[in-house]
Formats: sequence, structure tokens, C-alpha cells
Amino acid sequence: MKDPRDIIKRPVITEQSTDLMADKKYTFEVDVRANKTEVKDAIEEIFGVKVDKVNIQNYKGKFKRVGRYSGLTNRRRKAIVKLTADSKEIELFEV
Repeated sequence: MKDPRDIIKRPVITEQSTDLMADKKYTFEVDVRANKTEVKDAIEEIFGVKVDKVNIQNYKGKFKRVGRYSGLTNRRRKAIVKLTADSKEIELFEV
């Protein structure tokens, strides 16, 4: 099994993702080769919560050009994790 910290890269903090936190939905950028089961197990191990559902979105690399050089940015994979009703909240920010 992979290390959970290799699967979960970082939390995604946007205005829309902070609105989803009220519904116990948290957004993370994950490894592009990770599947839903690996993401669920990694979140449960790192944060000590129970995961109800995992939704994954794939993003293609965008075409960029710098001078005469052109190429694609890195592709990304984002996971939206919904926690069970009885699990505690994930503390992403220290107050």
C-alpha cells in the first residue's frame, strides 16, 4: 500500500471549497494515479475521520507558451470527500 501522504498532496482552499465545508465536504488535490478507495483510506488514516463518499475530478494540462517554447502544464486530480454525519470535522486552519 502507498503512503497516505503521497496520495493526498494538499487541501484546495477556494471560496467554493470553504462553502462546502459547512456540509462536511472537503476538497484535496490528490495523486493522478490514486483511485477513490486509496483516497478514502488515506483521509481516514491521516485525519482520523470516517469517509462517506469520494468524488474525483480530472483536469487536463493547459497549453502554455513562453517565448518560442511551448508545452502543457501538469495535469491535476481533485477529490471532494464527504464525511459521515457522526465524524468530527477536519481542522485545516489553526486559529
